Amino acid sequence: MFELKSTRFELKFTGLCTAIMLFASPAHALYKVVGPDGKVSYTDRPPIASNDKISTVKPNGATAAVDNAGTALPAALRQVAAKFPVVLYVTTADCEPCNAGRTFLRQRGIPHAERSVTTTEDSEAFKRIAGANDVPTLTIGAQVLRGYSASDWAQYLDAAGYPPNSTLPPGYKHAEATPLVPPRTVTQAPAARPVATPPPPAAAPVAPATANPSGIKF
Repeated sequence: MFELKSTRFELKFTGLCTAIMLFASPAHALYKVVGPDGKVSYTDRPPIASNDKISTVKPNGATAAVDNAGTALPAALRQVAAKFPVVLYVTTADCEPCNAGRTFLRQRGIPHAERSVTTTEDSEAFKRIAGANDVPTLTIGAQVLRGYSASDWAQYLDAAGYPPNSTLPPGYKHAEATPLVPPRTVTQAPAARPVATPPPPAAAPVAPATANPSGIKF
């Protein structure tokens, strides 16, 4: 775990049977069910036991590009990526967990977008998405996973329906990281037009010399 500023929060679940909704969209909802014996299972149907508790995770609004330079994904992978897009949030600082998380996704063949958190604006936007400033953070649809854990990431990717091994087409290139908040475009003011210098006043005409300086008329 690489922490930028805030403290990491941990969620603890207790009770005979606790169900956690992983994705907010009802059409694509998945549920993680922890039984009395501690056994974990996943289902696309809400638990019906009277003592089940369901907490909703709100969508974070993040979306991931599933295509890269026009490379077509296999149909099954494209459908999963459209339902549960994957976004990796990292920092450009020396962050070994970020590098490990990126390597994990690429080796497993998960199409994903990558967002870098470096500026104050990035940090503020990232905290609204993840609830903290811990990197790396992975989102799968609406599910937020803070901190790198290969086992946890694999478990949630399996539940979302991503294949366990890469099915990316040969030559597929993952997109490079882009800033979470695009940099502002600075508009330069138009250059001032040069002020024309008025021409110097014309010199008064000089009267021609006369042969009768006295002015006597004849």
